[in-house]
Amino acid sequence: MAGKPHVRVYLDDNPQPIINRELPTDIDLDTLSLADGAHRLVIRAEGQNGREGVEEIPFVVHNGPGIIVSGLRPNSVRRGTVRFTVDAFSTDDPFDPRRAEARSQIPVWVWVMSLFVVAWAVWYAARMWDVPASYAHTPTFSHEAASETPATK
Repeated sequence: MAGKPHVRVYLDDNPQPIINRELPTDIDLDTLSLADGAHRLVIRAEGQNGREGVEEIPFVVHNGPGIIVSGLRPNSVRRGTVRFTVDAFSTDDPFDPRRAEARSQIPVWVWVMSLFVVAWAVWYAARMWDVPASYAHTPTFSHEAASETPATK
């Protein structure tokens, strides 16, 4: 005999379903009641023919502040004293411009690009220093025109 299709949703390893409804249905899962970290939903749906389908969905809850670590990367090999910076940000915190960006060293590529821009500017200025011959005797570039004063004319 055919039954009504329904769904049961289980959270983590709890044997009791958090949802047991007829299909189709909309489900709201409030993650604020869950601890931050890895969780798993197991969804068991039964069709009209009585056959059951199972879907597992792993997910991560992150309601707490975002944590930024500068100076230490996952799975890195370090020796001696390890120095790193930790900061945490939350959407509930008031905005503080001093904490708007994570404190970390300036990347090498920024220094290389800055050096490239400065070198290009020096090259460009040096190149523009030489006046083309066709303009050398114009009033703009001529030394005689600049040294003449109205009294000597």
